[in-house]
Amino acid sequence: MWGRRSSRRGIESLRARRRRARLRLSIELILLALVIAGSLIWLAWQPYLRVSRVEVFGADQSLAAYAQRALPGSYLGIVPRDSILFVPEAMIRHAILADHPEIAALSIARTGFTALSIGATSRVAVARWCGLAPSTEGEAPYCYLFDGNGYIFAALSEDASATPPTTLNSFVVYDSLEASSTEPLRATLSSADELPDAFAFARKMGGLGSPAEAVVIRPGAGEADDLLASGTRITYVLGEEQQAYSALTAALKDLDLSDGSVSYIDLRFPGDVYVKRAGR
Repeated sequence: MWGRRSSRRGIESLRARRRRARLRLSIELILLALVIAGSLIWLAWQPYLRVSRVEVFGADQSLAAYAQRALPGSYLGIVPRDSILFVPEAMIRHAILADHPEIAALSIARTGFTALSIGATSRVAVARWCGLAPSTEGEAPYCYLFDGNGYIFAALSEDASATPPTTLNSFVVYDSLEASSTEPLRATLSSADELPDAFAFARKMGGLGSPAEAVVIRPGAGEADDLLASGTRITYVLGEEQQAYSALTAALKDLDLSDGSVSYIDLRFPGDVYVKRAGR
C-alpha cells in the first residue's frame, strides 16, 4: 500500500512539474512576442524606415499622388502608414486601378528603406468599339478602345479634330456587351473569345481587293458582317472563318471586291456562295 501511495505521489509531482514547465514556456513565448512586437513598432517609427519618396516608372507621374495620399496617418495610432514595413500596398493598388482602367498590370515595390516604386503596363488598344451596330441615320458613333481580351478601357474624344488613337486594327468593331455590363467603360465585349479569328479574317480582306472598315458581330445569330471600303458586305458564320475564306477566294475569279460592283456576299452556307451585285 505504501508503495502505491508513493508511486501516485510521484506521478502527481511529475504532472505538476510538467504543468509548471508548460506555463513557464508559455510566459516566455508571450514575453518574446511582446519584445518582437515592441521592436517592430519602435522600428516602424524610425525616420530611416519611413517612405519619403515615390517613383513612377512606365506611366504618368501623377500615379505617385495615390501613394502620397495613402501614406499619411497610422494604423490605430500604433504604427505609421508610411513605414516601409507597413506600406498599404493593397489600398494604393485598388485606388489606382479604380481610376485607371487603361492600366493592364501594376507593380508596387520597396526601393531601399525610404522609397517606393510604382510600375505600370498600359493596355494595348486592339481596335475601336462603336456600339451595337452602325447608325442608319449617319450620326457619328461614340467609340471606345478595347484590348485583346475585349475589355473596354478608354473612351475616345468626341472632338472631330482630335488625333485618332493608334490601334492594332484600323477597322471599327460593333458588338454587344456582356449581360452584366451597364456601362461601356470597364465592360467586356460579349464575343471576346471569337474576336481573334474574326479579326484575322477581316485583315485578309485588304489582300483581296478592299480593306475592311468595320466588323459587325451578331452574337445572337452567331454571325459577322465585314463592311469593306468598296461598299461590299460579307457575311459568314463566326468560328468558320477558314471555310468562309476558302469559299470567298474560290469565288473571286468571277468577282471584283475593289470597284464596288458587288453589294453583298453571303458565305454562311457550306458549298454555296450567294452574291448580290450592285444595282440589282
